[in-house]
Amino acid sequence: QAHVEESGGGSTQAGGSLSLSCVISGGSPSNDNIAWFREAPGKEREFVAAIDWYGGHRVYADSVKGRFTISRREVRNTAILQLNSLKPEDTAVYFCAAGSRPGALSSERPYEFWGQGTQVTVSS
Repeated sequence: QAHVEESGGGSTQAGGSLSLSCVISGGSPSNDNIAWFREAPGKEREFVAAIDWYGGHRVYADSVKGRFTISRREVRNTAILQLNSLKPEDTAVYFCAAGSRPGALSSERPYEFWGQGTQVTVSS
């Protein structure tokens, strides 16, 4: 099965930026939808952003709209989540997920392969 791995997490101050990378190996990554979710302490996992298999449709959570951008790289096994204007409430472990199952891109249903997560910490 496919393997998903995130990188690029780190620490920054409020207003700063980070770029997260999601690399998918195995399977058929060019035909997979890719999404980012996050888990903050004491909270359930929540949707952040998604991009469809072709890269023509993007979906964002209201809380990150206008600040985060998801994109598909020319090497289509890689997706980037650009996080700008970061806020302390963005602090969480960010997970990348990939898959082609039926379901809304903002739900967990399409995604069968998940990474281990990368920590993003934003200080005030």
